[in-house]
Amino acid sequence: MAGGVGSRFWPGSRESRPKQFLDMLGVGKSLLQLTYERFLPVCPPSNFFIVTNAAYRDLVKEQLPGLSDHQILCEPSRNNTAPCIAYASFKIKDLDPQANIVITPSDHIVVNQPVFVDMIGKALRFAAGKEALVTLGIQPTRPDTGYGYIQYDSPADNSVYKVQRFTEKPDLATARQFLESGDYVWNAGIFIWNVSAILNAFEQLSPDIFAILQKGQGKYNTPEEQSFIDEYYPSTPNISVDFAILEKAGNVYTIPGDFGWSDLGTWASLHAECAKDENDNLVQGDKVMLVDTDNCLIRVPAGKLVVIKDLSDYIVVDTGDVLLIHPKSKEQEIKQVVGDVKTIFGEKYL
Repeated sequence: MAGGVGSRFWPGSRESRPKQFLDMLGVGKSLLQLTYERFLPVCPPSNFFIVTNAAYRDLVKEQLPGLSDHQILCEPSRNNTAPCIAYASFKIKDLDPQANIVITPSDHIVVNQPVFVDMIGKALRFAAGKEALVTLGIQPTRPDTGYGYIQYDSPADNSVYKVQRFTEKPDLATARQFLESGDYVWNAGIFIWNVSAILNAFEQLSPDIFAILQKGQGKYNTPEEQSFIDEYYPSTPNISVDFAILEKAGNVYTIPGDFGWSDLGTWASLHAECAKDENDNLVQGDKVMLVDTDNCLIRVPAGKLVVIKDLSDYIVVDTGDVLLIHPKSKEQEIKQVVGDVKTIFGEKYL
């Protein structure tokens, strides 16, 4: 899934080039390219499908030139994760009615690749041919209120656990209770299932999405597919797969693990995941001089001299046309800042 805007990473992430197409980690590759490489041990490139907004089709082709046009699914509207997963599932079932599918965001990071691939393999083996919806769970390390939590029960099969309930972004007191209980994991948003299992779930639990996209049967994987999607897809409900399916389904399972995962949703999460200097500063720029500055994220253009003194716990992002200086502790307000910028200055800086 590669269709989001990543507004919490503004001004780095823009409408024209969202964070999944950026080198956020300073390694010379975009998050989309890193995600692609992460799954090469799982399946051949011919089995990859990228669901993205139609506006990003050329960006996907530029960054993943080995993919065919057939493998890039273009949404005419942003309707959240449930419709895009249903669309991809109908298309894949037309190609292979027995297919097993891994759904992953394109903008997450994984540090421990071998453990991750092993967990994906376990999930695929468990879900193959079953009416089972599997999600990867991350062992929580702190009472974070920005993640969804999964409560799990006794194991159904080896390291696969039955899910009791989902709780989306609890308050701090509740998150602390979850952490102390020991039977909750973070929802990584990475799902594994058989194509028939997920389409059956849509038919039963989200029949409006199912009914709209089912009309395309006979058109998927033909020259008529895009025109059908352009006409019907915008009428699907704007809803996440968590709310549309997983919170309602009785056949959800999780595999808890720790593979160095981050959803990389905010500047602070980027700061937490990357290497920092002795004063806990993350610096992305080649001419940055810091004096009595700590716990900051500094991202500036190459070749630009930047001098910062007496700054603590701040985000400083310079994209050339926009300079953001914002308290790291209040980064959740950046989304509102983007809204204010749009109101005052229009869409030029979005």
